[in-house]
Amino acid sequence: MTSGKKSWLSVENPHTLPVDEVLDELGSRREGLSPDEAFERLARLGPNRLREAEKEGLFKRFFKHFHDLLIYILIAAAGVMAVLQEWVDTVVILAVVLINAVIGFIQEDKAERTLAGIRKMLSLHAHIRRNGEWSEIGAEKIVPGDIVRLRSGDRVPADLRLIEAVNLRIEESALTGESVAVGKTGDPSPAGAGIGDRFGMAYSGTMVSAGRGMGVVVATGEDTELGRINTMIADVEKLATPLTRQMNRFGKVLSLAIVAMAALMWLIGRLVHELEVVELFLAAIGFAVAAIPEGLPAILTITLALGVQRMARRNAITRVLNAVETLGSVTVICSDKTGTLTRNEMTVRHVVTGTQYCDVGGTGYAPEGQVTRDGMEAPLRANADLRELIEVMALCNDSEIRQEDGRWKVTGEPTEGALIALARKAGFEDRDSERVAVIPFESENKFMATLHRFSGGDTKILLKGAPDRLLERCRKERGAENSTRPLDRPFWEERIEELGNRGLRVLAAATREVDHGRSDLTMEDLEDDMVFSGIVGIIDPPRPEAVDAIEVCHRAGIGVKMITGDHLGTARAIGAEMGIGDGANAVSGAEIEKASDEELRRIARENDIFARTSPEHKLRLVRALQADSEVVAMTGDGVNDAPALKRADVGVAMGLKGTEATKEAADIVLADDNFTSIEHAVEEGRTIYDNLRKAILFILPTNGAEALVILTAVIFGWNLPLTPVQILWVNMVTAVTLALALSFEPAEPGLMDRPPRAPGAPILGVALLWRIGFVSLLLGGATIAVFTVERHIFGMPLETARTLAVNTLVCGQVFYLFNSRYMHESSISLRRLLANRVALPAVGVLAALQLMFVYAPFMHWGFESVALELRHWAVPLAIGAGAFLLIELEKAVTRRLLRGRQNPRGGSG
Repeated sequence: MTSGKKSWLSVENPHTLPVDEVLDELGSRREGLSPDEAFERLARLGPNRLREAEKEGLFKRFFKHFHDLLIYILIAAAGVMAVLQEWVDTVVILAVVLINAVIGFIQEDKAERTLAGIRKMLSLHAHIRRNGEWSEIGAEKIVPGDIVRLRSGDRVPADLRLIEAVNLRIEESALTGESVAVGKTGDPSPAGAGIGDRFGMAYSGTMVSAGRGMGVVVATGEDTELGRINTMIADVEKLATPLTRQMNRFGKVLSLAIVAMAALMWLIGRLVHELEVVELFLAAIGFAVAAIPEGLPAILTITLALGVQRMARRNAITRVLNAVETLGSVTVICSDKTGTLTRNEMTVRHVVTGTQYCDVGGTGYAPEGQVTRDGMEAPLRANADLRELIEVMALCNDSEIRQEDGRWKVTGEPTEGALIALARKAGFEDRDSERVAVIPFESENKFMATLHRFSGGDTKILLKGAPDRLLERCRKERGAENSTRPLDRPFWEERIEELGNRGLRVLAAATREVDHGRSDLTMEDLEDDMVFSGIVGIIDPPRPEAVDAIEVCHRAGIGVKMITGDHLGTARAIGAEMGIGDGANAVSGAEIEKASDEELRRIARENDIFARTSPEHKLRLVRALQADSEVVAMTGDGVNDAPALKRADVGVAMGLKGTEATKEAADIVLADDNFTSIEHAVEEGRTIYDNLRKAILFILPTNGAEALVILTAVIFGWNLPLTPVQILWVNMVTAVTLALALSFEPAEPGLMDRPPRAPGAPILGVALLWRIGFVSLLLGGATIAVFTVERHIFGMPLETARTLAVNTLVCGQVFYLFNSRYMHESSISLRRLLANRVALPAVGVLAALQLMFVYAPFMHWGFESVALELRHWAVPLAIGAGAFLLIELEKAVTRRLLRGRQNPRGGSG
């Protein structure tokens, strides 16, 4: 068997062995196993199916949202409050914790339901021979040694060593990444041959596109190549996202600071002021509640969820909440070629006859586009040689194209579908021809021939296939106006090499007129008297939108690397056309195989195109880039992409053509398979990160101010200006209204023109930390001043002074919201103040909540607030307005300092 757990029916490298030797090792024969043998093997080896991916249970998926150091501190604080029988505080703290978890759980559960579906990589049924008789059974009952029959349209049910192959072509792109169906034979392959070059094997999960064949099963279930990849996916370790790592570091530093300050405050209160233990507990918990940004996890989750919804409107389904933000921090995008950068739809690009070189417009199987020469349409009626070439390609053909649900699809060979699309683009119409005889395509011959009788009275042999095979059979070539002339073989070999070097697959056409009465066709008729008509160049074309998206990524400082299972020449050609690499250098899978981990880091850093790669190679490349501190996104649609998708910092799968295994391994699934959606997701991720920083910049000064108020009160032995439950009110009410408004901030100008942030960079730089400290002192100092003046100078009751202190803090936050909308630029502009349509309604909601806090009787009971007189509102509003102006002044000074640092001479640059 190919890999996985080796069973007692194991065949090492079956692709290298003759068929009879494989049959002997499996204890089988061409007539198939007996029912008793098959039953025994099924009992010992198990059914032919892939292991289901382990799903997280409902409770685990819910409770993992509590796994955060700051949340643990809040839960501990709630526990202490419950012991002290402060039930209102306990309930409020636990409610905050619960809301955070529910928001995250609902979003991820919704994404999983969107992607729910059955696994489709194994076929449902198979035709097998047992005791010499053919029958159809469920594919999961197949065992090693079974003889299986393959026909066009079948999905291969297990790994097979082919016994016979008649015109057999198998589409293996899901496994190898190669877009062209592979011709199969019964011949052994060299020991070092890659999966795509093992012509005597058919692999589980691949599709038979043409012909028929028969093979012996050498591996089932987890022991197949498909199963080996499935096992790799399960074994791959998923890394924490950059945002998770940053928030974890931030949470640990903040938690240590909070615990240290609370302990210091306890000591001061106990040793200096001899406060009671219960009172100290309340003060310490008040300080912890003040310093912890309880609203931050909720804002983080809501901001990400809003980004997910915006991406869903752009056909991108986000399975893991942090994935959109992670895309915003990527430094390298590794992309599969087939179906991701390209359409996975073969297209004729160039047509060459003896007299002209034509280009073909349009992409895919849609018959849209023109055949042009020097930019002008080349009509068939005026170009007899062009008409003959296209006639051969259209009639010597067993495939057809049709439109389904607005998309053009091919029935049969993808390459032949491209030739039918070419004929329709050129306006070719069949002259009521009748196919009289055919020599089907054989891998040994590499051509197909038909005998056609036309209504005009002439009968022709039409020959289509590999250029070298057709050149051997031609003495003449078609010239202008239906004339013939001696074959110029060097000319054609030069044209063939030119197209091949550009990554195109080249097909040739030839014809010969025969007697009208002919009704048979033999190989002798094709010997050496054919007339060479010309060649066509075919390629799986790049998606036009992908080319534009790659250009945007480069402008944003993001490297794009193509990792494909296709051939080196094709990879180089597609890379050059898409702006990936220099079009000259590409690294093969064999070079990756030989490289050490250290060498591979250098190779991955210096090259952008990797061809003939296996799933292991893709996985090693992703790991090598991550070892160089790159944040890696991996895109793909085939099973061969799934392990690398899972390992990448963010995996992106194609939804339409992607396999179920790929979607399960991915963090984001593109419902429209559009590479442009990746670029949109990067932009969305950068916007989200900016908005998160703005939210943190907005929330932390509130916590800093509250902590300053509690710390000052304990140090000087005062009554607490704010109770723990009032602090929670301020934290949550400003978070769910004002901070939430920052989640709706539009993208900053030039967002995609700046380089990615450094992976190890802190979430807040020195300038923003200074801002947080400055605003904390400003708002905290104002709150302490108002409380102290009203309480100790004007004799205001404690509850009234506390209510006024809460209002002072909230009003300061309202004005500070408009400072925070621009981290460095000035906010003093009517256009900028009104740019976020959610900000003013959020202020309105906060005003209503704060009025309820001050005047609703049930709030007086829960939060120890009291009703204020109208004049009591003037002071908080004036302080808020003054703070706004002072913070704008600080931003102006900071801007000047930052510009001076960027320009050593002190200029304004």
